[in-house]
Amino acid sequence: MPLLTPSSTPMGLPPAHATLICVALPGLAISTEQGQLTGQGLEGFYRSGRRTLSRCQVRVAGQEPLAVQARMVGADRARFMATLRVSADAGPDPEVVVERTRHADGTERITLFNAVPRPLRLLVEVALGTDLAELGAVASGRAGPELPASVHDSGLRWSRAGGHSAVTAQPPPTDALASAGLLRWHMELPPGGTRSVELRVRPDGAGPVRAVGRGAQSPIARATAAGDDPGVQSLLHTCIEDLQALLLRDPVNPADTHLAAGVPWRCGMAPADALVAARMTLPLGTRLAAGTLRTLARTQLPGTGARSGMIPGPRRDAGPHLPPGCTGVEATLLFPALLAEARRWGLPEHETEKLLPAAERCLRWLSTTVGDGPYVPDPHHGGLLLCETQAHAHRTAVLGADLLDSYGRPGGAALRDWAQELRATFREDYWIEDRDGGRPAAARTRDGRALPHLGSGAVHLLDTGLLGSGATAPGLLDKVQTEQLARLLGGPAMDSGWGLRSLGAKEPAYNPFGHRGGAVRIQDTAIAVAGLAAAGHEKEAGSLLRGVLAAAQEFGGRLPEMYAGQQRTAGSAPLPHPSACRPAATAAASGVLLLTALAGIRPDAPAGSVTLRPMRGAPLGEISLTGLRVAGAPFSVRVTRLGLAMVEEAADGLQLGV
Repeated sequence: MPLLTPSSTPMGLPPAHATLICVALPGLAISTEQGQLTGQGLEGFYRSGRRTLSRCQVRVAGQEPLAVQARMVGADRARFMATLRVSADAGPDPEVVVERTRHADGTERITLFNAVPRPLRLLVEVALGTDLAELGAVASGRAGPELPASVHDSGLRWSRAGGHSAVTAQPPPTDALASAGLLRWHMELPPGGTRSVELRVRPDGAGPVRAVGRGAQSPIARATAAGDDPGVQSLLHTCIEDLQALLLRDPVNPADTHLAAGVPWRCGMAPADALVAARMTLPLGTRLAAGTLRTLARTQLPGTGARSGMIPGPRRDAGPHLPPGCTGVEATLLFPALLAEARRWGLPEHETEKLLPAAERCLRWLSTTVGDGPYVPDPHHGGLLLCETQAHAHRTAVLGADLLDSYGRPGGAALRDWAQELRATFREDYWIEDRDGGRPAAARTRDGRALPHLGSGAVHLLDTGLLGSGATAPGLLDKVQTEQLARLLGGPAMDSGWGLRSLGAKEPAYNPFGHRGGAVRIQDTAIAVAGLAAAGHEKEAGSLLRGVLAAAQEFGGRLPEMYAGQQRTAGSAPLPHPSACRPAATAAASGVLLLTALAGIRPDAPAGSVTLRPMRGAPLGEISLTGLRVAGAPFSVRVTRLGLAMVEEAADGLQLGV
């Protein structure tokens, strides 16, 4: 095996796990804990993927302030505290406190506080610079040198082909030196007094960033949580803030919104992730689901060929045991399932009817792809028949048939018959018997060979979906197989103590940092918790849930999309993955699913009813969820320490089912 030297090591994404990322798309601000923007790595202000400012270094009385604290104070802003001594005989105590508040909308406020009982005269300098590089170029080390600045208005301006950026200051600086990229102020601070400077970073002629998720028009309800576990309140609050920060408008129809996949690497639409996140956030309202579905319906492939009706999606790494797969297959299967469940949560009938033709095209693609066989192949997996693809397809067929029947459309009976055939063959073909009780195969080859490794893709076998009257769809596994899968997911090989590993610790090629080879993926863990709870395996569900909540506290409430699958031990903390997006749409949405799974909310808005199936063991003690949305109206529920659920607010006329 050749030795990897610095020159031969493959270039990857620069580490982002130790950065503070302020998000209000299309605006970003990426910083280190030092607070100074030095132009190194990913640091800087970004707008629509372009770095508008890469360097913002503050000096006071010729010195750099000493950083003492950096923390996020919201999804879109961070605060940095620093101190300095300006007198030679001041002793060890700081004389000046410097506070910097940085916003994703392109503003930074620098405040100086005089902590000594005498006036201070200070020279404040801010050195600015930018390369106006695209985020991809910054990440790959191809950003290029800083551009020359010119004095502009009350600040500086930079230009290059295809882009301009300007920084204006209030109050205006005493001096502006374009050659050095420097703004200066002479400040007088009385004892105990403060002085502030506000910098505004904007592309030429642009106003402040207008984040989609801010204001009354956000499609995501501001629900709250409270309970015995102090972590639930901050988790839900942070998840909702992150979801709102990741919202984007469809450029074709700005009224439709969807979630970007994650920051900083995937700031645009990823169809499968957007659909998964929209489904998990249905308890916060159906407007996000509707906007996501309408946006993706416009991308659906036309024509009459084999790909007709597909929703395109990029290829995705599938781990050490499988070749990369097509997320378009997953997105096409998720589309009708999301529409069916959104209707149950309260998507208006007229909106459902408008989206029904696109869902029918997805279902026709499913029927065409299956042909006369029981299984759905992934064309980019070399014909492999993935376990999780069959689970998606089965859920889609059952929910799609229910949707078609509800509107008197043909095709429901054929889908239901195919789903029944799939259940019968799957339980035989995909179950591998062994001395420990067996396991589901991760995939099968065209010639019938089973791939036996155990990974988190198996959780989709527990994700059955929501039918009318609070019922869940039948699963692909029988009762005995479901019980065995629950034991496997709850065992030490899969449950790391911080969440579910994406590959069992005893499997070949296990890597605790592997994206799909052993790391904890929050999305899979949340689906496992909800599926295990629905199937009555609350012990395993509760263990995974408590593990994720403990990890969330270690990450300051903001869950990354993944982190290392190292085993939890006394005094340990989850290890961050250096390439993980944080925030990420599926991670933030998973927090919503994890907490609402405790109440087991099963709505059927068309029938005017809702059923509650709480986790009887109450793994987090008492919990109250306020401000959810069912049938288009606020919905609040409380689960007691005895595992009893009580509706405290609901739409008029909504009946509580058994």
